Amino acid sequence: MNLKVITYNIHRAIGVDRRFRPERIVEILESYDADIIALQEVDDGVPRSRELNLAKELAEALDFPYYVLGKNVSLKKGHYGNATLSRFPIVRERNIDLTIDNKKRRGCQHTTIDIPSSSTKTVHLEVFNLHLGLSAKERDKQIQKLLNSAEFKNLDEDSNKLIIGDFNDWRSLLRKPMTDGAGFLCATDRRYKNKMSALKTYPSFSPRGGLDRVFYQGNLKLKNVFLCRKKLSKVASDHKPVITEFKL
Repeated sequence: MNLKVITYNIHRAIGVDRRFRPERIVEILESYDADIIALQEVDDGVPRSRELNLAKELAEALDFPYYVLGKNVSLKKGHYGNATLSRFPIVRERNIDLTIDNKKRRGCQHTTIDIPSSSTKTVHLEVFNLHLGLSAKERDKQIQKLLNSAEFKNLDEDSNKLIIGDFNDWRSLLRKPMTDGAGFLCATDRRYKNKMSALKTYPSFSPRGGLDRVFYQGNLKLKNVFLCRKKLSKVASDHKPVITEFKL
């Protein structure tokens, strides 16, 4: 079957114009009719976003029957973290703590999603939705922490996996440990003049860095990957959404 997956750091639905406008996020996502959406920087009960549960609000507005929110950061009032929305049943959800030392709290949300392969059978898709730290050393430790976590190590090597989200990896230093080390393919890398170059997603109004990445493994075959082309995406968040199409 064909599977469309989006990763999007929505910046709490506060755009580069500093306005809280979740309806802009809805409009952007609605136009791509994805099966699975991995979101980062999703508020729950925070005054700056009207104390809404943004995961719930977006899932309902987009008519997604399944969603989960992994809370990483506690504020004076409310929390924020990563959220995964799915057209298919989410049968398992765990939040992996990727916080390093006294750095800002970071996490990776692991969901197991049941994808129908026939009228009577399903296959599992393991989705790791993450948001990594700001320093290179921190990110390297976080990836090793994820790859050594029980949630990851208990999976079969040939299981269908996505590691997706905001890697904050300006210099693509995580490409080698993810591909050569862990055996993933990268959907968001492109070869240009004999060099690998990441799709540039940040800042949204004039992208210069490929911060938002999609790594995949298993029976997933990449068909297409592209950035959101809608003009609205230049202002709705400080990141551009990445749309990937797979055959499973």
